[in-house]
Amino acid sequence: MAEPLVEVRDLRVHFPLRRGFLGRRAGAVKAVDGVGFAIQAGETLGLVGESGCGKSTTGRAVLRLLDPTSGSIRIEGTEIARASQGRLRPLRPRMQMVFQDPQASLDPRMTVESIIREPLDEHARLGRAEKRERVHELMDAVGLSRRFASRYPHAFSGGQRQRIGIARALALNPRFLVCDEPIAALDVSIQAQVVNLLEDLQERLGLTYLFISHDLSMVRHIAPRVAVMYLGRIVEESGRDDLFADPLHPYTRALLSAVNEPDPLAARARRRIVLRGDVPSPADPPRGCNFSTRCPAVMPPCRELDPALREVAPGRRVACHLHDPSVPTREPTRASEASIERITGAPSPATPGSPP
Repeated sequence: MAEPLVEVRDLRVHFPLRRGFLGRRAGAVKAVDGVGFAIQAGETLGLVGESGCGKSTTGRAVLRLLDPTSGSIRIEGTEIARASQGRLRPLRPRMQMVFQDPQASLDPRMTVESIIREPLDEHARLGRAEKRERVHELMDAVGLSRRFASRYPHAFSGGQRQRIGIARALALNPRFLVCDEPIAALDVSIQAQVVNLLEDLQERLGLTYLFISHDLSMVRHIAPRVAVMYLGRIVEESGRDDLFADPLHPYTRALLSAVNEPDPLAARARRRIVLRGDVPSPADPPRGCNFSTRCPAVMPPCRELDPALREVAPGRRVACHLHDPSVPTREPTRASEASIERITGAPSPATPGSPP
């Protein structure tokens, strides 16, 4: 297999907590805590999870908009995790970002033409006429009329503002785009248009996407491969069809059970998995598995051993003791015996001395 365009290994982003008059360090918020994935050229990887799990922080760290605490980030074979801003500058045109809130990410004092032209002013050696023609080409590419070039962002709808943001991201012909919940702030009727636009641009320009979202239905539409995050870690990574047909991690199953089902009969037949309790603080994660405090299939090893993200089938990785034969078998809690069967579709693990 060819070398991936983007390769992330053991990425960590910890924000220090300081207390007292002198601001002494008293811990850290582990926003991203050991994330790793690879994306081939022309591929889309969907990154999903509930709010606060570290998706956006991961995306920003991959582009070095945030400095990682540790780990490796390779873009087109170049290590950038510890690169200086001077070394990053010539790489910036190759990796760009589409932000979540199109209104907040556009300067209200600049015209559309100025917004889209700004990356060209910074990085490209083009004349004024060439820049204007490039801006017009980009507006055509994202479905905006050229006559809107002199207008300001407030004159546009949310979907149109997001198209402006996409045009700006494409100005320097990047190969890799991080799309940080690009449809979250849009009306439902507009979301499909933006996703279809991203797919069309990917096909025409050969783009590679890290598509971050909490909307699983949209991720299923655009991303052939999906990674699921919980409390700063990837707990499952799989091909789209396998993930939606047979999720392996209890958290993934709970997420999928919450997706809206358009068929009323199918919605009534579906068994919803309601997670109890609150998400633990990333400043004080639980011992063992991060999901152990809410998992309906929790076993004693889950509270002691941190599960590694391991391959259980070709193209499928999961961080769960239910799928790790190397974990010593111990007696599960009574509440978990029925839950294991309900979550995984398999009987609970046998205990020493128990009948087969």
